[in-house]
Amino acid sequence: MEFRHLVSFITIAEELHFGRAAQRLHLTQPSLSAQLQKLEKSLGVQLVARNSHEVRLTAAGREFELQARQIVAQVDRAAQAAKATAEGRSGSLAIGYNLPASRHVLPEALVRMTDRHPDIVVSLWEKRTGPQLAALSDGSLDIALVYGHPSTAEFRYRRLLHRVPLVAVVGRRHRWADRPGVPFAELQGQDCVLFAREQCPAMYDTIFRAAAQSRITLNVAHHADDPGATAHVVSVRPMVGFASLPRAISMGMGAPGSNSVAVKLLDPVPTLDLYAVWRAEEQNPAVAAFLDCVESAEPAPLDDARAVPA
Repeated sequence: MEFRHLVSFITIAEELHFGRAAQRLHLTQPSLSAQLQKLEKSLGVQLVARNSHEVRLTAAGREFELQARQIVAQVDRAAQAAKATAEGRSGSLAIGYNLPASRHVLPEALVRMTDRHPDIVVSLWEKRTGPQLAALSDGSLDIALVYGHPSTAEFRYRRLLHRVPLVAVVGRRHRWADRPGVPFAELQGQDCVLFAREQCPAMYDTIFRAAAQSRITLNVAHHADDPGATAHVVSVRPMVGFASLPRAISMGMGAPGSNSVAVKLLDPVPTLDLYAVWRAEEQNPAVAAFLDCVESAEPAPLDDARAVPA
């Protein structure tokens, strides 16, 4: 059974006249008759009865017409959906993001996406940088909003936020808890809580780069991949963890009832840039649509650490 045979049959059913049906389809009558014969042969039933006076549908033909119309309509809808997706007017988009992206990038970008591309379905997944890039590579994400950018030819990227500061995270009983800021060099001799590098390579490297610049060696005494776990560890042990300033603010570090405090790191101030990353061979036009909806924004300045009471 061929799709064109369905279209021809529906036209015959509408006209009940082979001459007019053939004219509408830009076919000869013999060609149209041959198509009907092939369709009936493939089905094993007679769909059209005709003599020198009339053309009519058989009972099987009337039932088949109903089903054939549904098939043709569905194919037409599929074609329209495919065209809209290819043009970036509809489809789906899976976006990974971290906390700074959720605060500074996504709110306005998603409003623009909804206004400009209401038929694109966007799904959002909060993940750290490493898991986002892995998901981007295996195709389960279309765009990653992450710290730093990969250096491989597999990906392309665009910077969205510049110089997101990192802060030290300590417990309320730590001797730094009441200080407004601490030179990075004072981490020498401190037991630190750190995550595995594959969780967030850019943040990990920034921390060690600042240590090298300060000519100190970090003593990593404990590992915790989850920011919440880091806060819990430092609340009960005299250790120092690390977090982005937006993360510290969102977790209410230093607020009444919180057992952890965010402290500025100075000389140098470790910072990160936030990037949108996508596959170099990307074929989903919704990616370009989203990137067009993203505008560069500045993160909260370092002085906003005052929003996290010490």
